[in-house]
Amino acid sequence: MEERIQKLLAAAGVCSRRTAERYITEGRVTVNGQAARLGQQADPLRDAILVDGRPLPGREEPVYLLLYKPRGYVTTLADEKGRRTVRELVGDCPQRVYPVGRLDMDSEGLLLLTNDGALTQRLLHPSGEVEKTYRVTVFGDVNGAAERLSAVTELEGERIRPARVETLRQSGEEAELSVTIHEGKNRQIRRMCQQCGLSVRRLCRVREHTLTLGRLTPGQWRYLTVEEVAALKRA
Repeated sequence: MEERIQKLLAAAGVCSRRTAERYITEGRVTVNGQAARLGQQADPLRDAILVDGRPLPGREEPVYLLLYKPRGYVTTLADEKGRRTVRELVGDCPQRVYPVGRLDMDSEGLLLLTNDGALTQRLLHPSGEVEKTYRVTVFGDVNGAAERLSAVTELEGERIRPARVETLRQSGEEAELSVTIHEGKNRQIRRMCQQCGLSVRRLCRVREHTLTLGRLTPGQWRYLTVEEVAALKRA
């Protein structure tokens, strides 16, 4: 059930409501990685509420899942348009978990889900510069495609860091590329390809940070190992 954030902080024993209001105005409280606002409501069972980067006391044990998101699913827990969501794919997990970042509906591949709000915030913050690698099948003028894509430093007037691009396979007007980026701009790789005159036929994320897709098939998920969680937190 949603309640005002200052009430939730007081109920969790973090501080008084008045002090909670001060914490909010000072920017010390975040909800799902975004700075909280006075008067904002949240659900502690659904939202990751952090104070100074730490979750509220009494939250359930952290859980970490690696999902192979198939095409046709949106990266959210509920969709107002009635589209299929990743929540349906991890419905047999007893804990409620949340996606870390996004993959658009037409993309597939590695997606991390967790209820660890502090780790989510660290991975999504721009200063983290989390590397993500995609296998991208493109169609069009593929000669020199890797070089053209790696030279892109601006998208619609916005500066971006150059991607690391390698040609894995090329035949006629189709090529499979490995594209590694450090930023998470909206539909960044698709926009880069469009800017270079290439059509994307398939886009699959195969690596993020220290995690790889491995042998998972579309729709499958597994828990992260203790070693994988430790590596994420160390990096």
